Amino acid sequence: MYDNPQSRTEGFHVGSVPSAGQSQENTGNNAPLEAYGSPGSGQQQGAEDARIVDRHLGEAATEDEFASLQLQGGDVHRQVYQWSQQQKQQSLQARRSQSFYIPRPQANDETLDPRNLKVPGGFRRQHLAAKHEEGEEEAAQHEDYFTAGSNGKLQGEPFLTRNFIEFLSLYGHFAGEDLEEEEEESDDMISDEADAGFADAETETEGAGGAGDGEQRPLLMPRKSTRRGRKFEEQGDASVFKAVLLLLKSFVGTGVLFLPKAFLNGGMLFSSIILLAVSAISLYCFLLLVNTRLAVPASFGDIGGILYGSKMRNAILFSIAISQIGFVCAYTAFTAENLGAFIKAVTNGKTQWDISWLIAIQLVVFLPLSMIRDISKLGFTALIADFFILLGLVYLYYADISQIIDRGVSDIVLFNGTDWTLFIGTAIFTFEGIGLIIPITQSMKEPEKFPAALGGVMLFITILFTSIGALSYAAFGSATKTVILSNLRQTNRFVNAVQLLYSMAILLSTPLQLFPAIRILETAVFTKSGKYSPKTKWTKNMFRVVIVVGASFIAWVGANDLDKFVSLIGSFACVPLVFIYPPLLHLKGVSQTRAQKGADITLAVFGVLAMFYTTATSISSWIS
Repeated sequence: MYDNPQSRTEGFHVGSVPSAGQSQENTGNNAPLEAYGSPGSGQQQGAEDARIVDRHLGEAATEDEFASLQLQGGDVHRQVYQWSQQQKQQSLQARRSQSFYIPRPQANDETLDPRNLKVPGGFRRQHLAAKHEEGEEEAAQHEDYFTAGSNGKLQGEPFLTRNFIEFLSLYGHFAGEDLEEEEEESDDMISDEADAGFADAETETEGAGGAGDGEQRPLLMPRKSTRRGRKFEEQGDASVFKAVLLLLKSFVGTGVLFLPKAFLNGGMLFSSIILLAVSAISLYCFLLLVNTRLAVPASFGDIGGILYGSKMRNAILFSIAISQIGFVCAYTAFTAENLGAFIKAVTNGKTQWDISWLIAIQLVVFLPLSMIRDISKLGFTALIADFFILLGLVYLYYADISQIIDRGVSDIVLFNGTDWTLFIGTAIFTFEGIGLIIPITQSMKEPEKFPAALGGVMLFITILFTSIGALSYAAFGSATKTVILSNLRQTNRFVNAVQLLYSMAILLSTPLQLFPAIRILETAVFTKSGKYSPKTKWTKNMFRVVIVVGASFIAWVGANDLDKFVSLIGSFACVPLVFIYPPLLHLKGVSQTRAQKGADITLAVFGVLAMFYTTATSISSWIS
C-alpha cells in the first residue's frame, strides 16, 4: 500500500525517514549553482524538504488534541511526524546564523559547474578558463591606468608624463587607424586566429543541437581585444586644455627651423601673406575632415573607403605613409647637417665630418628603435625631444632680437621671383599635422569644442611660425642658411649646446614619425601576425630594416639641397592629405547645398593644381 503513487510524498516514500544526505541528493540537481558548498546550504535544503513533507501531514483542530498515533497506521508513519517536528525546531535555532549568510556569487562560466568538472578534462578546462579571466582583468586594470578620474586626469602619473603617454597613444592611432600590433598584447591574450577558430567551433556545437557543454565546448570563448589604444575608438574624456597641449606638440617640430630660409626663397611680404593663407586653408580643411568624421565615424582611410571604395582608402593610406617617410628623411638630413655644424664649431674647424657618416650614425640608432612594437616604449624619447625643441625656440627668439638690435635689419626683399614656389611646399610641410586631428578629436570629452581649440592653436602657431621666419630673415637676410641654427654665433658654447640638444631632439623624435609609416606599409604587405610565427616576425623585421635604410638613403640624396627637399615633400606628400582628400570626403559625406559642393570641388581642384605645379617647380629647381 505504501508503494501506491498516491501515497508518496515528493521525493520520499511514506514510512521512510529522509536523511540529510537523501534530502540533498534528491533535490540537489534542481538547486541553484550558487548553493553548492555555500555555508548553510544544507540547512536551507532541509527546511524546504520539511515544508514539502508538512503539506502532506494531517492536522487537528487544536495542537494539544492532535496525536499522530490516533491516525490509522499511526505507528507506521510516526517517524515522519517526528522528523517534521525536529526540522521545525532546527529551523528556529538556525535563524540567527542564517541572518549572516552571504551567498556565493553565481558562476560566470558554465565550466565552473560541478557537473561539468566531472567530465574528462573538466579540471583542465576550468584552469584555462580561470587564466583567461585573469588575463582580462589584468588588461582591464592596464586600460584603467589610462582612464580619467573625476577630475579628468589620469590616475597615478604626474602631469607631464600623463600628457606624453597620451601623445604616444595618438601616434598609435595615427589618422584614426589602429596601428598597434598584436605583439603588444600580453601572452595571456589569445590571437585573432584562435578567436576565429573558437567562434567557429561554438557555432558548430550550437548547430548540432546545442551540445556545447562538456568535451565539445571550446576551452576558451572568444573575446574582444582590450588593448590600450582602443580607448580612442570611443569618445574620450580629455579636457580642452589637454587637447590644446596635444595639438601644440603635434604641430611644432622641425619645420619651424626651415622657415627662415623659406622666407628668403619667397620674400618677406609674399612669405608672410602665403603663410597666413596656408594656415587659414589648412584650418578649413581640418574642420572639413572633423565634420566628415562626425557623419562617418571611422578612421581617415576608412572614411575614404566607405565613401569612395578601397582605391580611395589605399590612396589616403599611401599618402600618409609617404608623408611620414618624407618627414623622417627631412629630420635625418636636418640632424646630420646640424651635427656637422656642431662638430666643426667645437673643434674650431679642425674636424669636419661628411654628411654620409652622420646619416650612417643615425641609421645605427634608428634600426633598433624601428623594431619596437609598443609605441609607449618611445616615451622617453618624446619627452626629451619636446623639451629640447622648446629650449631651442626660446633661444632662437633671443638671438634674432639681439642680432637686429645690434646690427639692424639685414638685406631683405619683399618678393623673390626666382624661388617663390619653394616657399609654398615648405609652408605646407610646416603646418602638416592632419594625421593627429581625428585621434585628438576622439580623445576629447566634449568633441564639439574641438573646432574652437583647433582654431586657437592654429592662430598661436601661425604667429609663432611667422615671427620666427620673419625675425630670422630680417636678422640674417641673404646669408640665411637652410637650418637657421647654423647662422648663430658658432663660437658661443651655449649656441653649440642648443645645436646639439635640438639635433638630439629631432633624432629622438624621428622613430615616432616613422612608426605610422612602418605599420601602414607592414599591414599592407603582411596579412599574418608574427606573434606565434618567428619566421613571419623576422620577415617583418627585415622589412622594417629596408624601410629605415631606404629613408636614410633618400635623406643622403636630399641633404645637399635640404630646403628644396623639404619643399618637395610638402608639395608631393602633404598637399593631397590637406587640400585634396578632406574636401573630397566632405563632398560625398556631408555636403548638401550647392554652395558647399561648389566650395569642396573648388578646393579639391586647387589642391590638385597646387600639388602638380609646386612639385614640378621643386624638382626643376633641384635639378638646375
